[in-house]
Amino acid sequence: MFAPYKTKVILTLIAVLIGTVVGMAPALFLKVIVDDGFVGGSYATIAQYSIATALVVIVAAGFTLLYGYGAVVVGQAIVCDLRQKLFSHLQSMSLKFFTSSRTGEIQTRLISDIQGIQAVLSSVLVDALSNVSIVVSSLAMMVFIDWRLTLASVIMIPFFAVIGQRVGNFARKVTKGQQEQTAELNSLMQETLSISGILLTKTAGRLDVLTEKFGRENHALAKWQIKVQLLQYLFFGMIRLITTLAPVVIYWLAAWLMFKNGDTSLTLGKIFAFSFLQTRMLFPLTGLMGLQVEIMKSFALFDRLFEYLDLPLDVEESPGATALDTASMHGKVEFRDVQFKYEDAAADWTLDGITFTAEAGQLVALVGPSGAGKTTLTYLIPRLYDSNNGQILIDGQDVKSLKLDSLATTVGAVTQETYLLHATIKDNLLLADPDASQDDLEAACKMAAIHDHIAGLDEGYETVVGERGYKLSGGEKQRLAIARAILKNPRILILDEATSALDTRSERLIQESLTQLMKGRTTFAIAHRLSTILEADKILVIKDGRLVEQGVHDELLNLDGLYAQLYNEQFRSETEEPVS
Repeated sequence: MFAPYKTKVILTLIAVLIGTVVGMAPALFLKVIVDDGFVGGSYATIAQYSIATALVVIVAAGFTLLYGYGAVVVGQAIVCDLRQKLFSHLQSMSLKFFTSSRTGEIQTRLISDIQGIQAVLSSVLVDALSNVSIVVSSLAMMVFIDWRLTLASVIMIPFFAVIGQRVGNFARKVTKGQQEQTAELNSLMQETLSISGILLTKTAGRLDVLTEKFGRENHALAKWQIKVQLLQYLFFGMIRLITTLAPVVIYWLAAWLMFKNGDTSLTLGKIFAFSFLQTRMLFPLTGLMGLQVEIMKSFALFDRLFEYLDLPLDVEESPGATALDTASMHGKVEFRDVQFKYEDAAADWTLDGITFTAEAGQLVALVGPSGAGKTTLTYLIPRLYDSNNGQILIDGQDVKSLKLDSLATTVGAVTQETYLLHATIKDNLLLADPDASQDDLEAACKMAAIHDHIAGLDEGYETVVGERGYKLSGGEKQRLAIARAILKNPRILILDEATSALDTRSERLIQESLTQLMKGRTTFAIAHRLSTILEADKILVIKDGRLVEQGVHDELLNLDGLYAQLYNEQFRSETEEPVS
C-alpha cells in the first residue's frame, strides 16, 4: 500500500530522523544551565543556553509538523486507494453477491471500517520510527550521563510491552464487535429509512415494532462503545501511573547514590538532564504501546475489509477477451444446452438444458409461469450471472470470451423494477449516454412518450426525481427507463415486462416507439400481454427452468400444450377470438 508513495515516505522519515537528533540538544543545554548557570552563578550562561534551547525546540517542532503532515497525506492517500479498490472490486461482483448481502453491511465496510484504519496507516511507519529513534537516542544519552539510573529506567520497559499486548488483544475483539454491531444498525437504518422502508412501515402500521427493534440494536451498539471508552480510560490510566512513578524511582536512586553511597560524580545538572531524557523516553514508549494497541484494533478492521477484497469474482473477464465490433455485428444469440443454478449446493437447476437460437433482429418472447426462470435466462446474456454449463454465443462468440465493457455496451435492458437515482431527470438519462445532447434526450423521451410530461414540469429536465424516483408514477418511471434504453442504442435489447406498469393508454403511446426501437435489434421480451407475444418471431415457453416449447403463436396453440393453457388462462380475454 505504501509502495506508490515511497518518495513521500522517505522524505517524511528523513524529517523524523532530523527532528529526533535536534530534539536531543535541550537535555545537554539543561545540564549546562543548572551546573554552570545556577550552581556556578553565571547569568550569561543561563541566558545563552535558554535562548539556544528555545531555538532548538522551535526547529524540532517544525520538523515534527513537517513529518506529521507527510504522514497524514500518505495515510489519507492510502485510505483513498483502499476505498477505491474495494468499491471497484464490489462493482465487479456478480448479482449473486448483492442478493445475499445487506446494503448497510457493505456501506459500513466501505466507509466506517476503512476510515477506522486511517490512523494506523498515517502513523504506523512515521510514529514507529520516530518513537524508536527517540527511545534509542534518549537511552544512549542516559547511559552517557549515568548507567545506573538508566538501568533503573530500563527495568520498566517490559511492563509497557506486556500491557500493550494484552490491551491490544482485547481492543481487537472490542473493535470487531463494535464494527459488526455498527453494520447491523446501518443495515436496519438503510432498510427502514429508505423511501420503500418508510412506505412499508406506514402502510403496515407497525412503527412500534421497528422502533423497538432499533432500540435493541442501538443499545447493543452503546454497550460495545462503552467497552471502547473504558478501554481507552484503562489504557491511559496505566500510562499515567507508570510515567508518574518512573521519575520518583530515579529521584530516590539518585539521592541514595549521592547521600548514602557518597557518589560525587552525580551533579544536580545531571539529575535534571537525566529526568528530562527519561520523560523524553517514556512518552515515545507510551506512543509505541498506543501504536501496538491501534495496530491490534486495525487487524479487526483489516479482517473485515479483506474478507470482501479476497472474494473471488464469479463473473470475470478472461485474459484473452476480445471486444465485439459493434459496427459489423448482427446480434444473433444462441443458447447451447445451458445449465445454471444460483447456489452450487442447490439440488435443482434454475435453468436446465436451455437450447435455442435467436436470429439477428428477431423479437423473442419469453412466457411461462411465475418463477419459471424467464428473467434469469435474460440475465445470462450480459453476464450478470455466468452459466454453470453450456454456451451462450453472440454472433458465434462465447460471451465468456468477450470483454465485459463491450458486452455491457452491446446489451441494453429495461428491467421489471425501474431504478432511478436521486438526481435530475437529465442526469438519469445521461447514464445511458454521457455525451448525449439536449436534443438527443428530448428525441429519446418523445419516442418513449414521456417528453410532454417532462416539459410540463416546473423545472423540466432539471427536475429531481427523488429517492428511487418516487416523485414519478410507475408508468412515468418505466417510460424514462425506455428512453434510457433508446439513448443507449444497444444491438441486443431485453424488455423485462417493460410495459407492466403502464395503463392501456400509456402502453399504446409507447408501443409504436418500442416497435421502432426493436427494429434491427435482437429483442428478448418478457411480457404478460398478448400484443407483444403475437408480434414475436419466436416464443420460448419456460417451465421449471426448462424450455418445454418454442415456436410462433399459431404453432404453439396447435400443440395444445403449456402455451395453449397459459393463453386460455391469461391472454384470451384480450382478444375476441377465444380458442376452443
